[in-house]
Amino acid sequence: MFKITPIPIFNDNYIWLLDDGSAAVAVDPGTAQPLLDYLAAHHLHLAAVLVTHHHADHTGGLAQLATAAPCPVYGPGSIDLVTNPVTAGDAIRLLDQGFRIIALPGHTLDHIGYVGAGAVFCGDTLFAAGCGRLFEGTPAQMFQSLAQLAALPADTLVCCTHEYTLANLRFASVVEPDSPELAQRVARETAKRTAGQPTLPSSIALERATNPFLRTTVPAVISAAEARGASSRDPIGIFATLRQWKDGFRG
Repeated sequence: MFKITPIPIFNDNYIWLLDDGSAAVAVDPGTAQPLLDYLAAHHLHLAAVLVTHHHADHTGGLAQLATAAPCPVYGPGSIDLVTNPVTAGDAIRLLDQGFRIIALPGHTLDHIGYVGAGAVFCGDTLFAAGCGRLFEGTPAQMFQSLAQLAALPADTLVCCTHEYTLANLRFASVVEPDSPELAQRVARETAKRTAGQPTLPSSIALERATNPFLRTTVPAVISAAEARGASSRDPIGIFATLRQWKDGFRG
């Protein structure tokens, strides 16, 4: 049996853990101790670490893991503690599962994702009902990264690394206030958080239906962006307007 588990860290981050009952792969360990505690409690051996980009809340645990649970670390070559640099088009095999690496620039220029085991580990590119801020890349880069993710099979699990879902849904509901799919999702996700459960993973199908950043050709989304100053109906321009709007959103 293959299992995918989000381990909460900090205020709203997750380390994703994939395990087969004996060995495990961790994704984006922003800190080490909660991961080490989970491994010990479940009698798991850390076989590898995957990193999506260089931000400290995704890499901060690497130094301790190198001592406490040494193993190969896959990720962008820009990260010092990565032992096995990977780039778009590469393929790796872990826990008898194949993973392919895709480039996802936008949030950062070195951002990559891992597609495999029925899931995509997309770091801070695609969030549940949202997307990452543009710290280094351009709107066009992020738009293309999101389009690449949206083209994955509908049942692909979206394993992003922040619990931003309810805040993102508040914004999405302003963009598309008449969407029944959004209203249903708000109710479901609110109930999960009230019960202390994660809202993740999501799915590509759910994001296509409710995430405004993947819906830049939908008339209601276009109209909302135009009301915020979008000067054309070009999908990249609509996306750029939505992202700028979300940056200042306090809903």
